[in-house]
Amino acid sequence: MAKKKSKSKDELEDVLANTLADSINKQFKGQALKTAFFLDGDDDSPSNVKEWISSGCDSLDLAISNRANGGFPVGRITEITGLEASGKSLLAAHTLAETQKKGGLAVYIDTESATSSEFLTAIGADLKTMLYVPLETVEEIFETIETIVDGVRKSDKDRLVTIVVDSIMGASTKIEMSAEYDKDGYATSKSIILSKAMRKVTNWIARERICLIFTNQLRVKMGVSFGDQWTTAGGKAIPFHASVRLRLKNTGQIKAQVNGAEQVVGSKTSVQVVKNRMGPPHRKIDYEIYYDSGIDNYGGWLLMMKKFKLVKQAGAWYTLEDVDHETGEIFGEYKFQSKDFVDKVISQPDTKERLYRRICDAYIFKYQAGVDGGIDDVVIDEEVVDEEG
Repeated sequence: MAKKKSKSKDELEDVLANTLADSINKQFKGQALKTAFFLDGDDDSPSNVKEWISSGCDSLDLAISNRANGGFPVGRITEITGLEASGKSLLAAHTLAETQKKGGLAVYIDTESATSSEFLTAIGADLKTMLYVPLETVEEIFETIETIVDGVRKSDKDRLVTIVVDSIMGASTKIEMSAEYDKDGYATSKSIILSKAMRKVTNWIARERICLIFTNQLRVKMGVSFGDQWTTAGGKAIPFHASVRLRLKNTGQIKAQVNGAEQVVGSKTSVQVVKNRMGPPHRKIDYEIYYDSGIDNYGGWLLMMKKFKLVKQAGAWYTLEDVDHETGEIFGEYKFQSKDFVDKVISQPDTKERLYRRICDAYIFKYQAGVDGGIDDVVIDEEVVDEEG
């Protein structure tokens, strides 16, 4: 009689895991989706980000998602922070425009009453289909988000929706709105409301095709002389629940001759990913903003190409070798100035695709489990968060 083969420890653990998953899902069988998952290949798992929305800046998309054709994660929360005039609202508006390009619904919740229809149109937003909701209080914001989530679930569950709240800093609370100007006692009410609301909203959107973006103002921490001296309005709830947090910084003006006179036509922006559950944090990218058209996406490409030495520069001239990064095959060479980059290089679809793949290959962080590396291989930077100043 053949001896019965005993099951391995791994096989026994698999049986136990499957049994437990079935039991948990039966316990919560009244819910629309499963409760217990296996993260390897389970498409229903809310931990799997299956869709991304571009920020309108390919280099920033790479920094956030650590993958080609990425961007802001759908089903997650993003916080865009920065000082005034750093481009927070602009970046959020670009994401709404990109959502519309994918056939999604763009919702702009405005607490600052500072939205420009002309500028939204200039960056590609379709005002005819964008839902604009001016609100005053934090309570109204989350009631509106709940209404949107319920509406999506009931009418068109497969519809992509991006909700931008611009900004948390500009929203009051009902207690604050009814209080007298010289009375205190309501200062902590916003933090308490946000703490309760964020616990709910995080679970609401996790299993929907919804991307939720908050903009927030940086504030100086009182009494902090060393380390990161910056914080944001509304307490710790949004920073805790956000999967991605960006810190924007205006680094300079862009000037040009307009009608015979030198004028400021844009600004330079530096972005640091200060928190990231999608990829490595603390990565930085730079891009330029032009007031008549928004983010200069391909200018960001050129900055990345210079950073990773994909292009040679001699004065104002650049030399690019059009090469396939996988096969090494050379397709030609381009010589151009920065103002001609789009017309001479980006206008060539095959060259553009090969160049994008080379940028991705140079920038994307490769996770390598089990690879030995000594401390000598690591560069330690004690100041991981860049201070504004």
